Amino acid sequence: MTKQIVVNVVPEETRMALVEDGDMMEAAVERTAAGHLVGNIYKGKVKNVLPGMQAAFIDIGRDRNAFLYIDDVIHLTVGQDMMIQILKDEIGTKGPRATTRLSLPGRYVVLMPTSTYVGISRRIENPVERERLKNLAEELKPADMGVIVRTVAENQSEEVLAKDILYLVNLWHSITVRAKISKSPTLLYCDADLVIRLVRDLLAADTDEFIVDQPLAYDRVVELVKFTSPDLVDRVKLYDRAEDIFAFYGLEQELDKIGQRNIVLKSGGYIVIDKTEALTVIDVNTGKFVGKTSLADTVLTTNLEAAEEIARQLRLRDIGGIIIIDFIDMDRPSDQQAVLLALEGYLKKDRTKTNVLGLTALGLVEMTRKKARQNLEMTLYADCPCCHGCGRIQSPETVTIQVHRALRKLAGETKLSHTLRVQVHPTVAEILGEKASLAQLEKYLAREIIIEAVSTMDFEAFSILHEKD
Repeated sequence: MTKQIVVNVVPEETRMALVEDGDMMEAAVERTAAGHLVGNIYKGKVKNVLPGMQAAFIDIGRDRNAFLYIDDVIHLTVGQDMMIQILKDEIGTKGPRATTRLSLPGRYVVLMPTSTYVGISRRIENPVERERLKNLAEELKPADMGVIVRTVAENQSEEVLAKDILYLVNLWHSITVRAKISKSPTLLYCDADLVIRLVRDLLAADTDEFIVDQPLAYDRVVELVKFTSPDLVDRVKLYDRAEDIFAFYGLEQELDKIGQRNIVLKSGGYIVIDKTEALTVIDVNTGKFVGKTSLADTVLTTNLEAAEEIARQLRLRDIGGIIIIDFIDMDRPSDQQAVLLALEGYLKKDRTKTNVLGLTALGLVEMTRKKARQNLEMTLYADCPCCHGCGRIQSPETVTIQVHRALRKLAGETKLSHTLRVQVHPTVAEILGEKASLAQLEKYLAREIIIEAVSTMDFEAFSILHEKD
């Protein structure tokens, strides 16, 4: 499998695409003006304590307070200072989610200064290597701190791990010193920007190319890789063509598809992705695919293809939380199991933690995927001003009836002008201007009614203007 990391840097934003065998599997956009919160450590001030919810709101110096779940909330008092770390970005109307279990990510390990736990990445499967790394972590970490060994640490030497742990311990000490001398609320530690996080979290031995189109960003990446993984320096490339880097690699078009509700499969089937406040629902349909043998085989083929595309879309759109998948009904238990195993297999490539819970009594697949940052759709898109995010607007017929109703209400007004001008969207104007109904209204009101089509008006909007006599 070929693996490329493509990075586009402009003053307003940084964009990233992870490409595997020519297909875009992950994407991220970080806006310069908005910045990022996840991973940041703050010295905050307790603003409100909610014992009934075992939670508190912490002022971190932003428009919205951070929300903190904590078991021993009874020991918190309003006005108290405390160190917290952001777990989840602000999403919708919800403020950022915080934790007191702090962590500092490095290249090979994650240091947990407030815990003594030692863990090994689940992606390191060799039991001998897992045991070696665990013993090294226990030996190298401070006694009062914990460590999680990351996937890229596999087969790395003791010297490399020791160097990473020492850097993070020194970083933690500088954070604690700053916390002592700073007034709350204040930012104590800001996680790295997107370019540096890509080097830290994505660049590995299985990466063929790390391609970036801005010289300054390229220099930063090279300097960091020389320090952390010198054997990978030759894989960092500077893109210097005139054509936009995303357009050159065919990624611009793929990025534009992220907002689409329907995704067509190669066979002719398709999946539909719908989101609610509580969960994401994915529906699978055969579409134009009719198969060649039996209905059961056609359904199985479509579902297996859908399982691969669903796993890709979850990564690409960074969909998190509860996910319900409605595969096409399968009568054979062996087919159901095959689809579940295929889905789980494709999800193993996902860096974000997922958990497939199995089939419900109704044949729906339940799963969860960890959610931390605003997903890509929330960054790229805003709610439609016409439908306000519901995905539907009133039909032209409905708006026409509302206009009729509004006109009839004017019948009792004594100071009604002789001519009424009704401004509506052109689609509504076609129906509203139907001669028979319009003549009936004019007779009822004893007034002339002029229908004016205004292309700039929303589909549901209308105005009734009184012309001067």
